[in-house]
Amino acid sequence: RKTTSPGAQAKASMNESCTVGVELYAQVRLAVVDEGLSHREAARRFGIDRRTVKKMLSYSAPPGYRRTMPVRRPKLEEFTAVIDAILSADRDVPRKQRHTAQRIFERLRDEHGFTGGYTIVKDYVRAQRQSTREAFVPLHHPPGHAQADFGQAVVDLRGKREKVHFFCFILPHSNAWFVKAYLRETTEAFLDGHVSAFAFFGGIPRSILYDNTTLAVARIMGDGERRRTQAFSHLQSHYLFRDRFGRPGKGNDKGKVEALVKTARRKFFVPIPKVRDLDALNEQLMAGCLARLDALEEGEKATALLADLEALRDLPAVPFEACEQHPGQVSSMALVRYRLVDYSAPTVHAYKDVMVKGYVDRVEITLGAEIIARHPRSYVRGDVVYDPLHYLSLLEKKPGALDQAAPLLGWKLDPAFDELRHLLEARFGHRGKREYIQVLRLLEDFPESQVRVAVREAVKRRLVGFDAVKHLLLARIERRPAHLDFSRYPHLPQPFVAATRIADYATLLAGGAGHG
Repeated sequence: RKTTSPGAQAKASMNESCTVGVELYAQVRLAVVDEGLSHREAARRFGIDRRTVKKMLSYSAPPGYRRTMPVRRPKLEEFTAVIDAILSADRDVPRKQRHTAQRIFERLRDEHGFTGGYTIVKDYVRAQRQSTREAFVPLHHPPGHAQADFGQAVVDLRGKREKVHFFCFILPHSNAWFVKAYLRETTEAFLDGHVSAFAFFGGIPRSILYDNTTLAVARIMGDGERRRTQAFSHLQSHYLFRDRFGRPGKGNDKGKVEALVKTARRKFFVPIPKVRDLDALNEQLMAGCLARLDALEEGEKATALLADLEALRDLPAVPFEACEQHPGQVSSMALVRYRLVDYSAPTVHAYKDVMVKGYVDRVEITLGAEIIARHPRSYVRGDVVYDPLHYLSLLEKKPGALDQAAPLLGWKLDPAFDELRHLLEARFGHRGKREYIQVLRLLEDFPESQVRVAVREAVKRRLVGFDAVKHLLLARIERRPAHLDFSRYPHLPQPFVAATRIADYATLLAGGAGHG
């Protein structure tokens, strides 16, 4: 036997009452209008009050209960100002830390002596919140315009949980989008995200809508005008797009990209991806972006996508350097600081003023138009990034510091280098260190793979010395035989050096005395 829940029964009863009420309205209105019954006669026939008949003639259906006077809450009247102040202050705090109706009731009772019940407080709070909720206007998104923002997610990077920041870029007219991940939400990541997005779509939007990120906005003036950062102004001047900014704290002004941040987090970061490095993660994101384009091209949005792409401006012929530039100075230890990380430069440039270019994946140190140092980017605060080659020229003058030189610690060279150093120091003593450093300096001009082969060959032949290693290296590069084995040239006179005898010295001394 099928049973019906109390809620369903109540709903059915309400619907039945409404139906009966509408039918009665129709019968009374027909009796008065068609038959000409008076209000009194109609009330007697249908068993209702004359005032009800009058109301039925004014409405074609039951109008429902209508309150003519505002609700009076005698116990709450003197506390409504307190509640309004609490609700107003809640607008400036995080959503999860705002007052509930229960918490407001508790504060009224404990702090203000309220003696009423919870229900009237709850009803008042609900009504106030409904009256202050913001309504929204549907927006039109013409082709060729974009929105951009950053999101955050956690990934498993080399077996360790790391927070990454992903740049989101969307063309709202067609909902085509681009996503790329970075280790930090920095100026160079912001610039690189734009350059990568423009390259992905093959053009530049007419305008881009942002929130008031400090990466683009240095300051909001009193009249609402934005003062752009130097890096953002450079980007804008290079690509010639207009910028637009939403109201502070109003994410709905750029709702399309806000929705993309949530979509990208669910689509690409759930479950948490396990990747070896950021390049592998971005390969996955790029595959997802391309799949999105393919889906748009084959779906109902194909016309909108075509309109978006046709409205984009052409890319400039000159590429943009997506980097942050800062002036710096090389210290006495040949280090230059950038974002709390020290990077080495050749010691010959100590104390010189330089320019530091910070990219997403590398740092370059320039002197004039010359790049004097290039390092992989480090995001570890307080880190020191050395290039051992930068210090070899100084170590050649100070060979005694070879074993304690911090830039050389952890420098992974082939074991043949250590064996060569042992042979050099065994043969030449202290001078062997300088010879070994000269061998290392070959790495300044030649690939490590070629120098490694020459060192191995020198150790194998027991040709101990810088000149021998250099000769073997050049012979290999020039594809000619190394001329170090004199037995291959029998026509050359073979030198003979006899062992020294004391008698020979005596003869020389005697001959010298007779001559005097």
